[in-house]
Amino acid sequence: MPRIGVFVCHCGVNIAATVDVERVKDELAKHPGVVYSTDYRYVCSDPGQKLIQDAIREHNLTGVVVAACSPCMHEATFRTACASVGLNPYLCEMANIREHCSWVHQDKEAATRKAIELTRIMVEKVKRNQELYPIYIDVTKRALVIGGGIAGIQAALDIADGGYDVVLVEREPSIGGHMAQLSETFPTLDCSQCILTPKMVQVRQHQKIKLYTYSVVEDVRGYIGNFEVTIRKKARSVREDLCTGCGLCMQRCPARRDGIPSEFDRGLGTRPAIYTPFPQAVPNVPVIDREHCRYFTEGKCRVCERVCPVKAIDYEQQDEFVTERVGAIIVATGYELISPSLYGEYGSGRFKDVIDGLQFERLLSASGPTGGKVLRPSDGKEAKVVVFIACVGSRDRAKGIPYCSKICCMYIAKHALLFKHRVHDGESYVFYMDIRAGGKGYDEFVRRAIEEEGACYIRGRVSRIYESNGKLIVKGMDTLSGKLIEVEADIVVLATAMRPSDGFEELARKLRIPYDEYGFFSEAHPKLRPVETTTAGVFLAGACQAPKDIPESVAQASAAASKVLGIFGAPRIEREPTIAVVNETTCTGCFDCERVCPYNAVERKEIRDRRGNLIKVVSSVNPGLCEGCGACVAACRNKSVDLRGFSDEQIFAQLSAIAI
Repeated sequence: MPRIGVFVCHCGVNIAATVDVERVKDELAKHPGVVYSTDYRYVCSDPGQKLIQDAIREHNLTGVVVAACSPCMHEATFRTACASVGLNPYLCEMANIREHCSWVHQDKEAATRKAIELTRIMVEKVKRNQELYPIYIDVTKRALVIGGGIAGIQAALDIADGGYDVVLVEREPSIGGHMAQLSETFPTLDCSQCILTPKMVQVRQHQKIKLYTYSVVEDVRGYIGNFEVTIRKKARSVREDLCTGCGLCMQRCPARRDGIPSEFDRGLGTRPAIYTPFPQAVPNVPVIDREHCRYFTEGKCRVCERVCPVKAIDYEQQDEFVTERVGAIIVATGYELISPSLYGEYGSGRFKDVIDGLQFERLLSASGPTGGKVLRPSDGKEAKVVVFIACVGSRDRAKGIPYCSKICCMYIAKHALLFKHRVHDGESYVFYMDIRAGGKGYDEFVRRAIEEEGACYIRGRVSRIYESNGKLIVKGMDTLSGKLIEVEADIVVLATAMRPSDGFEELARKLRIPYDEYGFFSEAHPKLRPVETTTAGVFLAGACQAPKDIPESVAQASAAASKVLGIFGAPRIEREPTIAVVNETTCTGCFDCERVCPYNAVERKEIRDRRGNLIKVVSSVNPGLCEGCGACVAACRNKSVDLRGFSDEQIFAQLSAIAI
């Protein structure tokens, strides 16, 4: 016979203000199978947990129901308390009478009746619970980090410094990401390269890190602790094992004269057909752009091959596929900017002097195409007046981008401040909706740009930009004064919205992780599991999850790394046993469960007789992949699949309890 104990929590006044807690306790004491029922102000506290433990011993309880808050908050707390006195933790359940009851009702009588029913439901479930035991999985103590920006670099270094091997994959020829393009960083105005390049070099030299640049993740198989990843190393046409990075091939490349637009300089500078993205690139090994190389387009040239002193040029090099086994994956694929052409009224694409924020960074950078001089892209003359336009794309529902890009207010203030440092008699105007400078020293930084450097902030939107007499005429409204504003500008900088990196859909499919309506990867829980995904063993870091600045990206990267180190620190991975199981006797092998499983957890298993003859092929669930979502249970035509802890018998018993 079941002997159930019920513990009703007041949660201070969160529950007790709307629910008659004593009445819930008294009603449950009468429920069949309940031998002990009590209430307490804070059941999650140490005295509250001791109350549960003492009751289990004194009343020989076979099950426990805690009527309190969400199981997401304290289910693990109460199950641990039960396990400490010998009761199987999966014989403990929680009835959510806070979020599902007291917080959503004002009528105390109705809320109390609902709380009683919710608790009865869980009593009926726990009566039919079975003892379950954690699943243990062996783990490959090696991590994969996808993306070599500052977030990926930080995550890789943290894991490697923790003593575990890391595979770092970056699709560009060099690691560094967008941070490498920046001139200085807010709010401290540290030189971006000065603080980034030492970390890049650390990655290259670290004995625990295997670096794949100019490479992409082709396929991902397996599950937490046992992923098998296929990586495609794109052909550089330069042998990394021979190249010394002398740069002679780049100096002699005939395409240097023609000038191929530099991706790193956002089209403001040029590069040869064989190139490294920037002088501090890691690895310092060039790549041949086959679309512009004369040998690949015309079948002639081969200058770089002739001048290379170590014979590192290899025109016949092909893409190479390598397989790496890892136990955990961190996704740090970063961001891109939306195309400014989305706003035709701003003249992007028509006027050379209308540029985006990253292009202005390259003008400010000492290693940029102008050597740090703020010159107009159209004619190379020094800019004296610059207009910055905030929220170009961000917070614009009409364009389908209602979210805030978070960094724009700060980098506009930085740009205005640095422009004044470069051009002492220059003027800067900022059109803004409002200023969002949330962070340590951030508001002070914006005030510095306004009060010390004289940036003119105009609260209002720009309606039109057109060209007249070699100047850009910016027309807008100052909503504070109610006046129309017209500024003659040399350069207009658009603070365009951040968006996910290209190819996020394909990567999400390979990793079996979700993304939101804007394409940013979704975390498992915004508060309690902010760096985890719904796929066990896959974590997020940086702007691939949402717009972030550098400090927040670095912090999240270290958080993701700590999660990985936590997995690797245990001898084996312990997983929840609430997974699907297949009754092989009744399974007909239709494999509808295999088709609907979002985690690829359903596999095919051959059933053979003693002589080895094949009898039938049935479904089997891989415990390492199953997340217990129940999709297979719903899809099974003959009820051959069940979910541990959520059997049909338990569900029907819960439904029946409502009518009592």
